[in-house]
Amino acid sequence: MAKEWGYADHNGPDHWHELYPIAKGENQSPIELNTKEINHDPSLKPWTASYDPGSAKTILNNGKTCRVVFDDTYDRSMLRGGPLTAPYRLRQFHLHWGSSDDHGSEHSVDGVKYAAELHLVHWNSKYNSYASALKHPDGVAVVGVFLKIGREKGEFQLLLDALDKIKTKGKEAPFNNFDPSCLFPACRDYWTYHGSFTTPPCEECIVWLLLKDPITVSSDQVAKLRTLCSSAENEPPVPLVRNWRPAQPIKGRTVKASFK
Repeated sequence: MAKEWGYADHNGPDHWHELYPIAKGENQSPIELNTKEINHDPSLKPWTASYDPGSAKTILNNGKTCRVVFDDTYDRSMLRGGPLTAPYRLRQFHLHWGSSDDHGSEHSVDGVKYAAELHLVHWNSKYNSYASALKHPDGVAVVGVFLKIGREKGEFQLLLDALDKIKTKGKEAPFNNFDPSCLFPACRDYWTYHGSFTTPPCEECIVWLLLKDPITVSSDQVAKLRTLCSSAENEPPVPLVRNWRPAQPIKGRTVKASFK
């Protein structure tokens, strides 16, 4: 079997380019945001998400993260506006976290790392299929939400309570009637830039909308993510304690802010 990518020393982010050369490309994510170098773009519009809670289908442990999967067979749960020129369909969301609360997010802001980062993945429905969208620079839009440590968040707990059913790699469970917009901060200000998926194959097809304000969750809540296993049920347990990719070179790209 081919070497599978992961987050360990032998198959981690430093090795991804060996199997996926684009991982050393010109438009890779995540990046470090340096707010002194980011300009406000007055042409950037507000974004809106109209999600149908009935489109949530399942929650999955794929050995790399926990992923909530949505029905994207028609324009049902949609992201519009902001830097986007077309409506995008929600396909899934997932999280990245670290081995302790002082890091775990993939993007950082002025050197600040958050405890975790939520990614909501949408695709441009003008391309007719997700696979086709991956081949275009405006094919995918990801909303990134930072998670900082503070008081517990009830809406986040709904997700965490389902993790006991998907403890090991390959497990999937029903996850219905969930509107992920409950995980957005009140303020919709964002930074945007062109980048890539932060996991292999690292395709450079993403318009990023990184929300300026984090949401607050408790230390216990983030700790629950680390109880997931990257190993299958029949294997010795390997807890999934970290699954973030380090910052990649910005290589001349510009980041724009929707706010002054």
